[in-house]
Amino acid sequence: MSVGLSHATVLLHEAVEALQVKPEGVYVDGTFGRGGHSRLILEKLGANGRLIALDKDPAAVTAGQAIADARFIMVHSGFGRLTEVLRRLSVKRVDGVLFDLGMSSPQLDDERRGFSFRFDATLDMRMDPSSGQTAAQWLESVDEGFLEEVIRDYGEERFAKQIARALVAARQERPIVTTHQLSEIIAKTVRTREPGKHPATRTFQAIRIYLNQELEELAQVLPQCVDCLRPDGRIVIISFHSLEDRMVKYFLRGMAQGDKLPHKLPIRAADVPKGRLRLVGKVVRAAPQEVAANPRARSAVMRVAEYAGDAGG
Repeated sequence: MSVGLSHATVLLHEAVEALQVKPEGVYVDGTFGRGGHSRLILEKLGANGRLIALDKDPAAVTAGQAIADARFIMVHSGFGRLTEVLRRLSVKRVDGVLFDLGMSSPQLDDERRGFSFRFDATLDMRMDPSSGQTAAQWLESVDEGFLEEVIRDYGEERFAKQIARALVAARQERPIVTTHQLSEIIAKTVRTREPGKHPATRTFQAIRIYLNQELEELAQVLPQCVDCLRPDGRIVIISFHSLEDRMVKYFLRGMAQGDKLPHKLPIRAADVPKGRLRLVGKVVRAAPQEVAANPRARSAVMRVAEYAGDAGG
């Protein structure tokens, strides 16, 4: 039986305010989840405004399809296909794009999905259960060296080598098919851990990120966002771990700086290529009150940028 499938949207008002919603504008919620951001955007849109929401999770799509609003369209798709989705809908430019990265509470709290070691469940971990390998299938045959690489790079786990070795040894005895099997093997292997954090946390994160190609999809969509924005249109991105935030930070900063010229090149200031984005404000984090009410908000980092035009003019 599934429990606790409600979702508290992190940085709800801060993110939608950062979009600066225009009543007649066109917006994209690239990570619908359970629709917290989408519903607030719809409240701010006028009769001719439009909101396009994407999500690869069928459960989220079902939740989105329950919104009866002519200004809203729900699309079953990963956000990495943003350009393709907009083309299909005959939308050339939008006024803002919002991403709330990572997992939603319903995904983590639904034991059937296999994302959490809090439940003994089938080891699935797919954002879209209708396609791709499950975590159990991947662990059955992955090379030990590559497994170590995934755990180290995506989980930032310093015991990646020991964990990979232990998992490969364990699967020779019997297949690793449940979340408790996986977490118990890791717990026996990693004896020390940060206070309050389960030894399996980083490995579960690493496998989930790899299976769902989360960082690759983020790398794909960032340039698409810039290309689809109207003048002064905004990108608002909420990240939940350092790998995501580092990628977002460096991309936005690079797009704001524009093309880099050779040092001391004699060129007038007016001729220096301008960046396609302007960074807006400082990094935003959840207020203490929000963190107290929703501990998952603790690691949230929001960055905002605005479209400034094509580089060089």
